[in-house]
Amino acid sequence: MDNKKNIIVGTAGHIDHGKTTLIKAITGRNTDRLKEEQSRGISIELGFTHFDLNDDLRVGIIDVPGHEKFIKNMLSGVCGMDIIILVVAADEGIMAQTKEHLDILNLIGIKNGIIALTKCDLVDKDWIELVKLDISDEVKGTFLEDARIIEISSTEKTGIDILKNEIIRIVDTLPEKDLNSNPRLYIDRSFSITGFGTVVTGTLISGTLKIDDELLIYPVNKLTKVRNLQVHDSNVNAAFAGQRVAINLANVKKEDVPKGSVLVPNNTFTESSIIDIKLKTVNLPFAITNRTRFHLYIGSNEVLCRAILLENEELESNKEYIV
Repeated sequence: MDNKKNIIVGTAGHIDHGKTTLIKAITGRNTDRLKEEQSRGISIELGFTHFDLNDDLRVGIIDVPGHEKFIKNMLSGVCGMDIIILVVAADEGIMAQTKEHLDILNLIGIKNGIIALTKCDLVDKDWIELVKLDISDEVKGTFLEDARIIEISSTEKTGIDILKNEIIRIVDTLPEKDLNSNPRLYIDRSFSITGFGTVVTGTLISGTLKIDDELLIYPVNKLTKVRNLQVHDSNVNAAFAGQRVAINLANVKKEDVPKGSVLVPNNTFTESSIIDIKLKTVNLPFAITNRTRFHLYIGSNEVLCRAILLENEELESNKEYIV
């Protein structure tokens, strides 16, 4: 077993505020995989990489898109994140997707974060202080209210070591991962490799996966077996909660395991078409009445659903309801 502690760090923030550039400054790797991403200079799909902070800590990084058109891709990536780095460019400050990402992260219950004030080499000190005040006002009442704001220039590599030390400090406060419960992995990518077959990737939310484990794929209800495992590009015999995992699956096609599918042990989870949820409304742009249709994001999946109101005929903004 790898004795390193594994955590997942994710980025959030407005387009062109330097999320991918910051990750490259930290790790030396570019998370933009698609030619379109590299030619347009924006992230469209989720990006993944990793680095070792020290001898005891390995960090997996998920780089999410900042453009409003790709918000659903951002939503599919936040599952399983331990720490969020909210990236704000010093020359622009808080923008539309900064606010939207912050609302989403707050709603899904992210607890730990850091604010990276990027592009500080482009503005003077007085402007930086004004932007920091604006950020502090914006995050008041959220999980980032007491988060440290770190001044960074990714091009000049200033502030990077401070950011790494802050990640280490937060990690020391995190609870241990649950390695003994049933393993559960939400698939965020699936593809075929000649000579190997179907490979899926995702963050292992709980438990432990081993080679030859028998797993059930939801929602297609198809059994498969773990043929091979990789964690951060290295072959392993077992993967543990908190790790980014690539799994070579036996006897399934790529079409059987699209993004949003779930891998769990057989006879451990039960399908349902009804769930009770706590719905928190934020600045509603439309009225929510009984049987209003929604896009439900759960794990890495997006499904259409209807909200059945239990008490109210219509829901108001900025309140919580059980539906």
